[in-house]
Amino acid sequence: MAEPGSGDKKEPAPADKEEGAPAPKKRRLAGGERYVPPPRKLSTGVSFGAEHFAETSYYFEGGLRKVRPYYFDFRTYCKGRWVGRSLLHVFSTEFRAQPIDYYRAAARAGRLRLNEEPVRDLDVVLKNNDFLRNTVHRHEPPVTAQPIQILAEDNEVVVVDKPSSLPVHPCGRFRHNTVIFILGKEHDLKELHTIHRLDRMTSGVLMFAKTVEVSKRIDEQIRERQLEKEYVCRVVGEFPEHEVVCEEPILVVSYKVGVCRVDPKGKFCKTIFQRLSYNGKTSVVKCLPRTGRTHQIRVHLQYLGHPIVNDPIYNMDAWGPERGKGGKVDKTDEELLKALVEEHRSKQSLDVLGVSEEDLSSSAENKDCGDPSDCTKSVQADPIDVTSCPAKDPERDAKHPERNDTAACPLNSNANLEVFHESKELGSSETQNGQTGEKSSEEKDPLCLECGITRRDPSPQELVMYLHALRYKVAEFEYCSKMPQWAMEDWEE
Repeated sequence: MAEPGSGDKKEPAPADKEEGAPAPKKRRLAGGERYVPPPRKLSTGVSFGAEHFAETSYYFEGGLRKVRPYYFDFRTYCKGRWVGRSLLHVFSTEFRAQPIDYYRAAARAGRLRLNEEPVRDLDVVLKNNDFLRNTVHRHEPPVTAQPIQILAEDNEVVVVDKPSSLPVHPCGRFRHNTVIFILGKEHDLKELHTIHRLDRMTSGVLMFAKTVEVSKRIDEQIRERQLEKEYVCRVVGEFPEHEVVCEEPILVVSYKVGVCRVDPKGKFCKTIFQRLSYNGKTSVVKCLPRTGRTHQIRVHLQYLGHPIVNDPIYNMDAWGPERGKGGKVDKTDEELLKALVEEHRSKQSLDVLGVSEEDLSSSAENKDCGDPSDCTKSVQADPIDVTSCPAKDPERDAKHPERNDTAACPLNSNANLEVFHESKELGSSETQNGQTGEKSSEEKDPLCLECGITRRDPSPQELVMYLHALRYKVAEFEYCSKMPQWAMEDWEE
């Protein structure tokens, strides 16, 4: 179960009663039977507020933006397949990122709650509508300290230039180190509606709508392919001078790690490439995607034999001597994924790949990513999405077959109980002087494995991939960012 991507689901609120309607009667329980409250209506509004932004604070170190660790609640209603199973069985079979002793200790510490009552016995059998909550101590990976530049703002939209390494909205291990949270906390831009996404490692133009009506209007233009998207990248080798059109179909290899490849069984894609410059070693290429498949630009460039210079997935030794050129890979999908993970593990760069050791120790694939409520709202995908954790929504894909915004959806390292809210039991991350975040940064949590681990920080250079969304254009607007420094003709590696 992964976190919702574009906003927290509100605390379940009682459904509105019709005037004069009698109060529902409680069913008489048999001897020893456990009472389960009826499900409460979820608020349809999705947004982040001051209480979410106050969970912790940022600090800057070595060119990186860091988040002080903080306490946090994961919440979920009982899944249908859990009914009749014990909580112990569910934890031991589906939430293996932590040993079962951790969950026993969490229960003793009062961090596990069932229908808002402390869990005393993990052997309790789950029922339909049971509401679970798990309080965890969260650590977020660092991102680049480069600020988010606001390119345009009016009463309808906000357009920013997103730095590389920042996810658009909360997902996986990221929450405060996301565009949505930084805009809310540092620019007082709240209740924004995501129009499209960019891959965490991709920089460039990113648009948000300020109202539902504007979001729907622009989304309609996107679905009708009225939006022209232009990207720029730096690739390996001398790219052809003439225009290159690639229409190879793309198949998702792993949603969890976020890996795709060219395959006849994949979905139709089309990308137009035009070389802008060549410095004797690498080329700057303009990319015009005509469809919006996951990793489309990156996979097509790999297929053409010109992968992005520092692509942490598609320009790796794991693909073999030709690095996937022409779609040739001398490994099975399982062998490829294992090789990619091992290559990043050896470089201590799993965070750059978008996964952690805890993610890899959990189940092979996150089955719950198929539930749209587990990840993000339905938003338009860009052809380079990976770790924004979009939902796999078959109904939506059937309506818009040109869209495939499923990507990596890494499991949380502590519990993966979705539909989260701020922690209240373990208390606050405030010190006596009122400064948010100081307590959790100074005190280690006795149950938190992350608190005992020292990780190598990535360098700011490792958090930049040479792929940039340069321009978005429709009939009524056009937004463009500056050309990144690495795309200049006189740039030297």
